[in-house]
Amino acid sequence: MPVPDSKSSDEQKEAWRRARLLVGAAVRDERIRAGLTQEALALESGVTRNMLIHVEHGSRGVSFERIYDLAEALGLDAAALMPPSDSTSGDSR
Repeated sequence: MPVPDSKSSDEQKEAWRRARLLVGAAVRDERIRAGLTQEALALESGVTRNMLIHVEHGSRGVSFERIYDLAEALGLDAAALMPPSDSTSGDSR
């Protein structure tokens, strides 16, 4: 069962925010590289354009399944849209 946002630490919330920004930037960069508009990617992936706008701006998270839908529409492996775990943790090991 997911942990309610209210029970998450400030550090965890910040890590999630950074991850949303990185995923959104990756989606936008790959969409542009593919020569697609937001509308075209939305239609191809089944994600609404409004949701895609929020994802690209990092203001809304995206489900695991939708990452796969977006990646497939972009001709990518889903991992290409995901940040490395150490880039969101704030851990500089």
